[in-house]
Amino acid sequence: MNRLNTKTLPRSWVAVGISMLMATSAWAQEPAAAKAALNGNAAAGAKIAQSGSAGGAAACVTCHGAKGEGQPGFPALAGQHAGYLERQLNQLAAGARQSAVMAPMAKALSEQERADVAAYYASLQLPIKRVRGALPGKSDDGGAWLVERGRWADGIPACAQCHGPGGVGVGKDFPAIGHLTADYMQSQIDAWNKGQREAGPLGLMGAVAKKLTADDVKAVAAYYQRLHNPAAAAATAKP
Repeated sequence: MNRLNTKTLPRSWVAVGISMLMATSAWAQEPAAAKAALNGNAAAGAKIAQSGSAGGAAACVTCHGAKGEGQPGFPALAGQHAGYLERQLNQLAAGARQSAVMAPMAKALSEQERADVAAYYASLQLPIKRVRGALPGKSDDGGAWLVERGRWADGIPACAQCHGPGGVGVGKDFPAIGHLTADYMQSQIDAWNKGQREAGPLGLMGAVAKKLTADDVKAVAAYYQRLHNPAAAAATAKP
């Protein structure tokens, strides 16, 4: 059997391929990783989410909804991996991730409180389910193509390869994205491009963000909406 000679492949393809293999491995190990990451106290985190912290952090529900379902401009938190949420809060507190709204909130929480809040939201049910759409043909829309196949000519892997079928997330490194709005997705793409967020494992998202257009982001969000809420997607598509 012939062996693949990686020396003949573009370096970007090799790097993306390695990242995708790591994502697949993380997906296979996700249940154990989830248990290891839940080192916070969910009950204590629930109190902070509902009422804020003694250190001055506002109640999370004010912006992220009563059950972490998200609101316009603020992402859903329910069901995200505890390790991912805790890391984002720690990065916001340390300044590695920038946000005029969230950085002061994260700084007002102790390290234990950040772990508690992460554990609480991870204990809630993710509002989307694991589902894979049919592999699109070349005549299908760009959102389906990007999510299920990627755009290898530009070194962009399929969203599903890292974020799981239906965008439900894979472990602590690849969050659920299948329920995010196009506006929020675009805001995070902009943050990566401006250096306001860490680029992720092996710098993958930082590199991908530079290659995604605004139309790409809208198409991906619209495709996820059709997967998870076809009735709403149909209503939105009507003239």
